[in-house]
Amino acid sequence: MADLTGYHPVDDLASAWTLPATCYTDPAFLPLEKERIFYRTWQWVGATSMVQRPGDFFTYDLYGEPLVVTRGQDGALRAFYNVCLHRAGPVASGKGNRKSLQCRYHGWTYALDGKLLNAPEFEGVRNWSPQEYCLRPVQVTEWGPFVFVNLDDGAPRLREMLGAIPAEVARAGFDIADMQPVERRDYLVDCNWKVYVDNYLEGYHIPIAHPGLFREIDYDQYRVDTFRYYSSQYAPIRPAPPSGPIPGRDRRYLRGDGEQQALYYWVFPNLMLNFYPDNMQINIIVPLDTERTLTIFEWCFKQPGSGEGWESMQQSIAFSDEVQREDMEICNTVQRNLHSRAYNQGRFSVKRENGVHHFQRLVAEYLTDK
Repeated sequence: MADLTGYHPVDDLASAWTLPATCYTDPAFLPLEKERIFYRTWQWVGATSMVQRPGDFFTYDLYGEPLVVTRGQDGALRAFYNVCLHRAGPVASGKGNRKSLQCRYHGWTYALDGKLLNAPEFEGVRNWSPQEYCLRPVQVTEWGPFVFVNLDDGAPRLREMLGAIPAEVARAGFDIADMQPVERRDYLVDCNWKVYVDNYLEGYHIPIAHPGLFREIDYDQYRVDTFRYYSSQYAPIRPAPPSGPIPGRDRRYLRGDGEQQALYYWVFPNLMLNFYPDNMQINIIVPLDTERTLTIFEWCFKQPGSGEGWESMQQSIAFSDEVQREDMEICNTVQRNLHSRAYNQGRFSVKRENGVHHFQRLVAEYLTDK
């Protein structure tokens, strides 16, 4: 059984120790993390473009829980467990547009609002009412071009989890309502999901691991601010040098006014939002097992059209892909080394690793909260 005995989380960063290595290597932790973390927090499941019209639906497997998201004839967005209440058959498959959902096992039919419409050849059953056999609902909401669900009916609303993020993003000039996913890439990383999140939450490694990104941002001003359920990373884009670009040192986000900035947000436990001058990225970190993590990258742009807009989009995706592969290399190595008898716990840089400390405190809080 997963055990945090011996780990004593403290609020004082200067005195704190990291999570023990067993939290990243012991297979007993992932079932507990699913139940106490992933099933109790808001999870990205897809794009709003998949449920734009009345009758649209799509299915999603959320760490073993089958779900279906629908847009009702009344225009309301809903989500349900994709489980027929007769004998647990699926009521939907894939994605599409329908006026109702029908179980692929015995043909029970449900409206898009979850109500049972038809149970074939069920006459004569006693102590049974169709009104009591509605699909079990799940919390669902949309923000910008994204759909999120939460299996915990008592969880805080997504807007509470996001805090000031929507207002800050709007103030910085990003209109996410006008952005749409343009490309998705999935990366398989040979590490525990928490190793990948730890890595994202600090810029400490940028000068060494990301030389290209280091040229783009003003590292001296890089900072991480932590809040109840999220953290933000401030990373201003370097202004163009007065003498112009330096030969052999290409810049992706070269700007002359010095006002452009990149915004990085992480929302507990596994959602990352990256805003650059010409695009937005959403990264979802999906644990496959103790030693393997799927990282889903989606790039969102306003309609790029063709010509310069299309070229800029492709350059942004290529640059992000370069940074991601650099992160994968170090995360894979860290995971292997966490098995070494030479390592158990580490300490935090007070200047650079407050975001990692914040994340690990939340992990411990949720795992010990029954």
